[in-house]
Amino acid sequence: MKKTKKNRFKYWIGKLHLWLGLTTGLLVFIISITGAIYAFQEEITNHLRKDVIFHKEQNIEAKAILPIKELEKKVNEYTSEKFPLHWVTIPVDKKRSYIFYYYEHDPNGWNLFEEYIVYKSVYVNPFTGEILGSYDEISSFFNIIKSIHFSLMLNTSWGVYVCGIPTLIFVFMLISGIILWWPKNKNARKQRFRFNWKKVKKWKRKNYDLHNILGFYASSIALIIATTGLFYSFLFIKALIYIVFSGGDTTYPDFSHIKTKAPIEMRNAQTLDKISAKVEELYPDAFAYALDFGYEHLDEHEHPNYSVYVKQLSYSYHINHNLIFDENSGELLHVHDHKDKNMGEKAVSANYDVHIGAILGIWGKILAFIISLICASLPVTGFLIWWGRKKRH
Repeated sequence: MKKTKKNRFKYWIGKLHLWLGLTTGLLVFIISITGAIYAFQEEITNHLRKDVIFHKEQNIEAKAILPIKELEKKVNEYTSEKFPLHWVTIPVDKKRSYIFYYYEHDPNGWNLFEEYIVYKSVYVNPFTGEILGSYDEISSFFNIIKSIHFSLMLNTSWGVYVCGIPTLIFVFMLISGIILWWPKNKNARKQRFRFNWKKVKKWKRKNYDLHNILGFYASSIALIIATTGLFYSFLFIKALIYIVFSGGDTTYPDFSHIKTKAPIEMRNAQTLDKISAKVEELYPDAFAYALDFGYEHLDEHEHPNYSVYVKQLSYSYHINHNLIFDENSGELLHVHDHKDKNMGEKAVSANYDVHIGAILGIWGKILAFIISLICASLPVTGFLIWWGRKKRH
């Protein structure tokens, strides 16, 4: 009997699904399982560091915070680090510690430990300058997990494709899986939506159902997670997300024309404190913001002005504001508030939170965790289906 066009189409889709799955299955498993592990990184890290995140200083309402430059000096004395501090993350809630970061990135390094020369965080009581804790972020468990998930611990400029290409193929696998899953008739449909193992004893059938039914229920969320992951590997995905959500706008907002004009002689030890005070005046309900110290670094690039990133929420990055200052005078030059951003900008800002589920809070992370585990299981159950058929023949 001759195969119909529909059957031929499904036949070749099935072949592609099989061989692409066998080719990329191990990488998809690694990417998925590391994504699941990383889902609760923030919650676990915050729990482990709770004694340094909150400094426990008493009567802070009656006390003054030390100048940022004075805190910088204390941090440098404590660490004796040869590289300059890169930035400080300042919480608006003064019950929390300031976090100072050393960060040097060598684009020529071929793996995680050669690419990142130093990545260290130092937690400081802003009222006394007491150093509460210091952490090497490069070798931390979750940073290694993130690096495996992002680039298999390879140089990020090209390592992202090592994970990005299998993820792109996985998107096809999800779509082709739905095509192959789609039932021929009503009777077949009943068997595709739920497990019915009362009379099923063979592990092959149970494995087949696990692959198909779990794959079906996970596919829609998995497509979102995979697509937002591709955002970090392929510029065209980022551009496409922006264009779609901005309503066809192909030009991302650019503020490089707003430049520092005051002479460098105006910059002094209080400039960062002046900028800090202005940020907290404008956003007293924000969670935190970051101030760059403005030193030269290994991967330095030109900064036409001084930009401050303000994170509005503790659990998510999708609501944020950008302030531009004159880095010499400390004068505010421009405010780009979250409410003033177009939908394309908001979609780009929300990408990370959508990817890990944080945009929906802890329940979103739980969902992302479960879906990532299912995604990790699909290459395993798919391989076992192939292996079982191979042995049968």
